[in-house]
This record gives sequence, structure tokens and C-alpha cells, in this order.
Amino acid sequence: MTVLIKEPKEIVEATAGFSQETVRQASAAKDEPAWMLDLRLRAWQTFESLPWPKPTDEDWRRTRLTSFNLDNYTPFATPGGTLGLDELDPILLNALDEMDSSASLLYRDGGVIYSRENQDLKQQGIIFTDLQTAVKQHPELVRRYFMTEAVKPDANKFTALHAALWDTGSFIFVPSNTKVVLPLQAILYQGERVGGYHHTLLVAEEGAEVTVVDDLLGAKNSFQATVVELILKDNAQVRYMNLQDFEHTAWNFLTGSAVMGKDTDLRWIQVSWGSRLTKAFLDLDMRGEGGHGELLGLYFPTRRQHIDHQTLQLHRVPNCFSDLLFNGALKHRARSVYMGIIKVLPGAQKTDAFQRNGNLILDSSARADSIPGLEIEADDVRCTHAATAAQVEDEYVFYLMARGLTRPQAERMIVQGFLQKVLDRVPVESVVHKLEKVIARKISR
Repeated sequence: MTVLIKEPKEIVEATAGFSQETVRQASAAKDEPAWMLDLRLRAWQTFESLPWPKPTDEDWRRTRLTSFNLDNYTPFATPGGTLGLDELDPILLNALDEMDSSASLLYRDGGVIYSRENQDLKQQGIIFTDLQTAVKQHPELVRRYFMTEAVKPDANKFTALHAALWDTGSFIFVPSNTKVVLPLQAILYQGERVGGYHHTLLVAEEGAEVTVVDDLLGAKNSFQATVVELILKDNAQVRYMNLQDFEHTAWNFLTGSAVMGKDTDLRWIQVSWGSRLTKAFLDLDMRGEGGHGELLGLYFPTRRQHIDHQTLQLHRVPNCFSDLLFNGALKHRARSVYMGIIKVLPGAQKTDAFQRNGNLILDSSARADSIPGLEIEADDVRCTHAATAAQVEDEYVFYLMARGLTRPQAERMIVQGFLQKVLDRVPVESVVHKLEKVIARKISR
């Protein structure tokens, strides 16, 4: 393991608000090649051409952007240099120590502040680096995959803004028939009152196997527009975990898509603990026969948090399987929204797809909206969906308290039991322990 220490870059500040000039400043701050600046500028034109979400838009009918205003934020953070292990914030050190990993990257203030590398990975041809480094050292790969196949800049207003101003990001490339034994870990700690645009680009070639964990923290009084792109070539196996635990004053917008080839195997764990408001678009795009995709979600909004997940299980070809399970608990005046579609295109026979959303209501003032759906254009398929919302029965709490548990302990046991169906499918034990700690924390608030 090695730690790379770099000299701080020249500071470049955003001086023109959100504008084309700001895009140029962001690119100049990173000394990017001309092709990336051109991509950013075209994305900015797309951003300007797209309307802001309206309450009449079906995707946003239940999630309002009231009081969200770009002018309240610095357009992009000013990156500094990287740090040594002894210089890291205790919060980041704790996140780093919670999991055994093959390699780790830590991001803050729009850039990398710490890198723990593994020479064995490099010898196998595995690339795990920050996206800015990848733009310069692996331009042919980045140009081929960055927002060209899985998520495109015009997917929505926030992906266009992301493509124009993206700052931190991880690039993971796993060559054919190569296995990464331990997870690859990326930790983002976003600063205060600033826009953030974190990107994950993972390419697993034929027969490759890898596990990646994104840990997202901070973002006090900030907003984050994240993009996740997972590209699985034939027979690849990917385990991806996105653990969002932002401050409760953050606005969080996520667009993620997995493009799956023939006989691929994907398990995507999406966790939404933090933020003031989260709007997440998550897609499984099954393009090769024999694909197996799992999309699993956990959420636990409290106080006045608003968490909205919108999913698409897109079956383009025959003989694919997809399974979605999103379970969440709600407390106080929190609100959750789940809207999902299983879409089977003509000719995608022998599709097997399932979709389930469960909600546990801990307070009468909490609200959960669940809208699962099917759009089937083939006649030989098995597709089902289900949604539930229920309150905790007082007799269950009384039963546990009668056996010596306090009310918080009883509620914690009931909630953890409800969420256990998802926890049981999290493939990294240290991540399971981390999630259990957050559940305990949310219960006690």
C-alpha cells in the first residue's frame, strides 16, 4: 500500500455564478484537454435548453423543488492538495477504517485528498483512480464510456449540469477474466454551501469480477448532482453499493444506470439515509441474454426528510431476470416516494422480473407513496410487482418491552427485522455492520 502526496494546485475560483464562463473556469482549474472542455460546454448548452422540473411533470409530481435555488451555492469547490493519513479528519479516518479494501480514494473540496493504492491491482491491469487522472492518463477509455452509453447528459436537467461541472469521480476498469478480491472504496466528503458533482464510471470487461463501495458524506447546506455509470460486458459480475449519508440540509440528485451484457450478474445496493431531499433515478438496462440484475434499496427518512426513488427495469432481450426490493422506515414527518416500472420490449420473451416496495411507518404524520408499474410488450413473461405500507403495531412494541427492552430498543429490533431482507443481501460484512449502526442512530433521533 502506498500514499500519494501531491502539491496543491493553483487555486481557481468561480467568479461568474452558474454560466458558460463558470464551466470554462472549472475546466481550467483542472487543466483539462480540449475534448473534455468541449464536452462540458455542449452539456452546458443542454442544461440551458432543458426546463426545470415542474409539479405537473409525472416524474416530479410528488417531489417539489420549493426553495431550491442555484444562486444560493458556490458553483464548484476549489480543490487543494492531497493529505497524509495523519492529516485526515476523524470522520474520514473512521469511514476509511470501517472496511477492508483493495484500494481507497478520498475526495473533498472538489478533488482527491488521499489515495491508498495497491500495486498488485496495477500489475493485473486494473485501473482504480480518480476520474481527473483518468482523463489525462487513459483518455481513450474515458472518451469511449464517459456519459456516452449508460447515462447521457440530456437524461435530465441535473445530469446536464453534472456533465458541465463534474468535479470528483472514480474510474474503475477491470480487464477480462480478472477478479478483484476485496472491495474498492471511494469516500466523498462534500464541503458547505457548494455544488458537488460526483461521478462513478465502472467498466467490467468480459468475465471480470469487482465490488465497489461509494460512501457519500457531508454536504451541509449544499447540493450534490451525482451520476453513476456501470458497464458490464458479457459474463461480468459486479457488486456496487452507494451509501448516501449526507447532512439533512443537503439537496441530493442522483442518476444511475447499469448497462448489462450477456450472462452478466449485478447486485446494486442503494442506501439513502441523509439529505433534506433526494431524487434518484436508477435504471437496469438489460441488453444481453441471460442477464441477472438485482436492485436493492434501503431508506430511513426522519424529521422532515423527503426521499424519492424512481426505478426502471428495462428488458430488451429474452431470458433475463431482474429483482427489485426497496424497503424503508419512516419517522416523524418524513416522506418517501417510490415509483418504478418493469418494461419488457417486444421480443424479450422468457423475462422473469419482480418489483417490491415495502414501507414501515413509525409515526402517524409520516407518509409513503408507492407506485409500482408494469409495461409489457411480450406475451411469454413472468412479471409481478407489490407495494406495502404499514404502521408498527403497539402490541409488538409492548411484547418486546414486557421482556425487558426499552421502547427505542424494541423499535430498533422491529425496524432492523423489517430491513433485514435487504441487509441479508449486502455482500460486504463490514458494510452491513455500518448500516446497522446508522439504523440504530436513526431510531434514537
